[in-house]
Amino acid sequence: MKYRSKGCHMNYLNDFLRQETPKHGKDMPGYYHRALFLSEVMLAVYFLASAVVLFPTAGNVFWVPVAFLVITVVIIAFLNDMSATENLICFSAMVVLWQAWFIHMFGWVTGGAIILVPILSLAYFNIYVSPMGKIACSLGLVVFRIASFAYSLRHVPVSALDSTTSLCFQAFHSVVSLAILSLNFILFSSSIQSSERLLILNNQELYKEAGTDPLTGLPNRRAILDVIDEYRNANPDASFAIAIADIDYFKKVNDTYGHNCGDYTLKELSRLFLTVGAGKYTVCRWGGEEFCFFMPGMNIDQAGRVMQDLNGAVKDMPLHFGDTDFSITITIGVEEYDFKSPTEAIVDRADRKLYMGKVHGRNQVVV
Repeated sequence: MKYRSKGCHMNYLNDFLRQETPKHGKDMPGYYHRALFLSEVMLAVYFLASAVVLFPTAGNVFWVPVAFLVITVVIIAFLNDMSATENLICFSAMVVLWQAWFIHMFGWVTGGAIILVPILSLAYFNIYVSPMGKIACSLGLVVFRIASFAYSLRHVPVSALDSTTSLCFQAFHSVVSLAILSLNFILFSSSIQSSERLLILNNQELYKEAGTDPLTGLPNRRAILDVIDEYRNANPDASFAIAIADIDYFKKVNDTYGHNCGDYTLKELSRLFLTVGAGKYTVCRWGGEEFCFFMPGMNIDQAGRVMQDLNGAVKDMPLHFGDTDFSITITIGVEEYDFKSPTEAIVDRADRKLYMGKVHGRNQVVV
């Protein structure tokens, strides 16, 4: 088990490293554009607040956060003119340069290093950055953080802040960093969840279409076989019956009135099947003018009575196509589950009974 688990993890790592990335361009996913915009706005607010707080504590450096604020506003203004990666580089450069200046000026105790973390969220959700590029970004930030801490140990800050101001900056850095991270993760996770929901819905729709006859809207052969197999697996000791029905002289309907009339007949017949058999059976278009009925929990006598009623309803159903009024009949073969045969064998026996009904006059139910 340990070996398999290790192999599984290696597969995940290999899949991650081999991910293909699109060519660099200015097109950005909507969620990433919003994340960049909000992150840069939060950064601008951070620089503005820093300027307001730093001015009374170290007045001669007021211009530095103001300069960072102005540059950030310019970056925001040109957000749509730059690619996702160019925006990421600008954002990262602003944060790293600010962090380097901040530690040089005020030391490590103000907690500025945490402001580096949002860079990772933007880097890892950038579709234009390769897996190796994302790993390199992580390693680069780790190296920069360690180097900054080592620098703070060897150099006295230019302007030491009192404990109250340091505590305020600790709290401020934490709030800003977590706010940016939270906004980014909300946007990214919402987009992923939305994409997954859409994918699930699309897959469900495709599965439904794959199991649906496009003309009649009934399940097709594959779909009803799945229904029967699921029932057998869930109820191994339960009885059921299968019937195969065929429209009598359907070729004559097509030849006499045209294929459009034939399609109309199949659709009207399908509607009748659904109306008459509500709660009694599942019906599918087996192929051509043949239909298959699955009757769970019924023995052959019960299924035969249901099919007799259906046969009579079909005979009495009026059909109107254009200026033509006509009617049809069907022949049905019914077979009961013998608790041992595969589904295909039961269907085959029902089909043979259908053939017997065709040979002996049609418009009847053979049980």
